[in-house]
Amino acid sequence: MKTIIIMKTQFKFPQKNLAIITLVMVALLAYNPLYAQTEKTISTTQSTKEITVKGSVSDENGPLLGASVSLKGSDVGIIVVNENGAFTFPRALKLGDILVFSFLGYETKEIKIQENTAFLKVMMTSDVVEILGALESNKPYKSKRPKN
Repeated sequence: MKTIIIMKTQFKFPQKNLAIITLVMVALLAYNPLYAQTEKTISTTQSTKEITVKGSVSDENGPLLGASVSLKGSDVGIIVVNENGAFTFPRALKLGDILVFSFLGYETKEIKIQENTAFLKVMMTSDVVEILGALESNKPYKSKRPKN
């Protein structure tokens, strides 16, 4: 005959561990930063203000048709096709965004968007374009391809 002895023991959670865990939880909750309606959140909402930018692109002779206006660091942009050189940027811009204006033969201009930037009047200045290579030659062109 076999005898089976069952021992019943009750697990006791040490009071020291409970005190340490409680202190850690209180420290995590107490030092967690809370951002509910503070000045920090108000200033961040002002920086996300979006502005629709309109304007015109011209040089000393008048409006520039075909000038390129693009957002720096992205592929969003337009080409000015209005006869007055007027444009409306296709996307609302945030404060601090930079618009790049370019046209062949003119210097590229970058304008940073600020709070009062609703209409831009951009005046492009001409740039010197150098063509490399021999422009005038007294020798006729001679083909280097073998004749068949």
